[in-house]
Amino acid sequence: MPLGLYISVPFCKTKCSYCNFASGVFSRGQFGRYVERVAGDMARAGETAAAMGCQFDRRVDSVYLGGGTPSVLAPAQLRELFGAARQCFEVAPDAEITVECAPGTLNPAMADELLACGVNRVSLGVQSFVDGEAAAVGRLHTRATVLNDIARLRAAGITNLNVDLIAGLPHQTADTWRASLDDAIASGVPHVSVYMLEVDEDSRLGRELIAGGIRYHAHFVPDEEAIADFYVEACLVLDAAGVAQYEISNFARGVAVETRHAASLQSGSESRHNLKYWTRQPYLGFGVDAHSFLPVAPASRRLSGGRPALPGTQQAARFSAPDSLESYLAGESVTVTPVSAAQALEESFFLGLRLNRGVDLRQLTAEFGEEAVGGFRETIDELVTLALLAREGDCIRLTPQGRLLSNEVFARFLGVESPSRANVRA
Repeated sequence: MPLGLYISVPFCKTKCSYCNFASGVFSRGQFGRYVERVAGDMARAGETAAAMGCQFDRRVDSVYLGGGTPSVLAPAQLRELFGAARQCFEVAPDAEITVECAPGTLNPAMADELLACGVNRVSLGVQSFVDGEAAAVGRLHTRATVLNDIARLRAAGITNLNVDLIAGLPHQTADTWRASLDDAIASGVPHVSVYMLEVDEDSRLGRELIAGGIRYHAHFVPDEEAIADFYVEACLVLDAAGVAQYEISNFARGVAVETRHAASLQSGSESRHNLKYWTRQPYLGFGVDAHSFLPVAPASRRLSGGRPALPGTQQAARFSAPDSLESYLAGESVTVTPVSAAQALEESFFLGLRLNRGVDLRQLTAEFGEEAVGGFRETIDELVTLALLAREGDCIRLTPQGRLLSNEVFARFLGVESPSRANVRA
């Protein structure tokens, strides 16, 4: 199966107060060294996969440069990254190639460079079309900047665009949130991502909220109920405008009603790359805090003498690069997490349920065995009773309330105690 490639670019012009990613403001002198290291890791990808006993397919049908802000790199550095990807992998002519960009970093030369590198999709970190809200969290753009960037990209020939919005920014109200939604719709972009503000210790704003302080405009952050209301409104307003929800945080034009819950993976402007994550397709990540997922090679799932592997045998491997620039450039090794067949089944539930089309229990039964999937019957029944899951025949999916409480739902599929769990097929 073709791979997805993720390339992390952890450099930003400024660190937004809400950001909990492994990114920051660094000297441009670090950029060249970093790009060289990433290119070297791509060249060694086959060796890395072999050392873990994983399958490795050089075919690639999606490439995603995320961050951080990849568009802060010099054009020559972008060319080096894309050149390394094409030299080390067989990138399909029709591959989806996405770059995340901060509004205001897309001058005409950069837009032309993206096109020359084969980029056909751009994700803009807008977060809010309201200037005061964007400024409060450290964004450097205005609404006019965003609209100009969208026009510039379209003029350059890149029309597959996404805008990110965050529900719960400081100073946000029901009226300003609706204004951002209306602007996203009016812009005509085919894809919108909506995230609810995360409150954790990995961002400055999150730490201040936990501490009950006022720095970073923390005392102007809407309460949890208001944020939930904003999210629900986004689902309704975007859907009514033809930008249909297909995943908890993602909405796209061209998602046919009859296929939103069907087995078809993509029918419109959905992100091909991100669908790999939610459907457990293989992908490789390169750079700071980049994550990878590869299935174990068939030979590694068999016992000596060629006999089939026992239930619970490792099915795949997840591995991640160091989460700091210093550690990554120092050459620290990746962190490897084996995925057993039982864990693979858990992942199939909580990743598959992120999608509006849900999880097909028949498909899971064919892959993991009837007894193993049956071990979750009580959990599923209880979540249906609580109206957090809906069941139609052999398909289960989150209800609107279940999406609001998705983390709690997903946790119910972890570590389910059942004798039948021992019967998961490798």
